[in-house]
Amino acid sequence: MTSLIDIQSQIQKLQKQASEIKAREFDSTVRDILLKMDAFGITVKDLQSVNVSKRKGRGRPARAALEESKGVGKTAKKKVVGTPVAPKFKGPNGETWSGRGLTPRWLATLIAQGQVKESFAIGG
Repeated sequence: MTSLIDIQSQIQKLQKQASEIKAREFDSTVRDILLKMDAFGITVKDLQSVNVSKRKGRGRPARAALEESKGVGKTAKKKVVGTPVAPKFKGPNGETWSGRGLTPRWLATLIAQGQVKESFAIGG
């Protein structure tokens, strides 16, 4: 039976071997990467735009993450944006409000001072 000490010794030997291989192959790997970047037209900006944290632990290949960040191979999700609405109220300093959503601070302040919201209505 193998003891814990034997396994830890093997781990240390393997880690040393891995470090040596990494040091030997580093330059050639960088050259290979640069050649592939040139062939595919990949820039450093493309690489920086890929969210690596999304990939960690999932085992997804880097290409899939790169394609995902560019919207390749998937149905693009569109943001749901409401239709712009013309402003219905205009403040004394040119501020505008469509009448939708929360009352803006400038109008809430004026109302708190005793003014009427309808007095700031655009067009009547």
